[in-house]
Amino acid sequence: MTTFYKKYMLMAIAKARSGIDLGQTPFGACIVKGRKVISCAHNVVWKSMDITAHAEVHAIRQACSKLKTIDLKGCVLYSTCEPCPMCFSACHWANISTIVYGCAIKDAHKAGFHELTISNKRMKQWGKSEVAIVGDFLREENQRLFAYWQSREDKRVY
Repeated sequence: MTTFYKKYMLMAIAKARSGIDLGQTPFGACIVKGRKVISCAHNVVWKSMDITAHAEVHAIRQACSKLKTIDLKGCVLYSTCEPCPMCFSACHWANISTIVYGCAIKDAHKAGFHELTISNKRMKQWGKSEVAIVGDFLREENQRLFAYWQSREDKRVY
């Protein structure tokens, strides 16, 4: 399973990097069902001027539209960073089966993002969510996105 995780996480990383190149923030997400990529998105907060347009939410919107359903049971979400509370809730409501993330919320906070540092594991526990969580997957590769973003003169944070 790790080989498949790596393939799809690398897609999320590439998508985040392309978002950074377009002046967006360093976050990417890929939704997969079985071995089929349903959606892959980067954060579009600045492009859309929509504070809720995080990569995970954007990928969920695309997946629901493509599959013509709001029930994404059986889907795995690969995220370059641990989903924030809003994105975790969206995954829960969409019935995402598994979240695989790279770096932790605390890493985004350290990079200057105004994240609520509540872990997915804690939200899962408190909310009695059934979503499975795999964290710190390709952590170093995902942390490099923050370094790349921070090196850019056009970076914007929210």
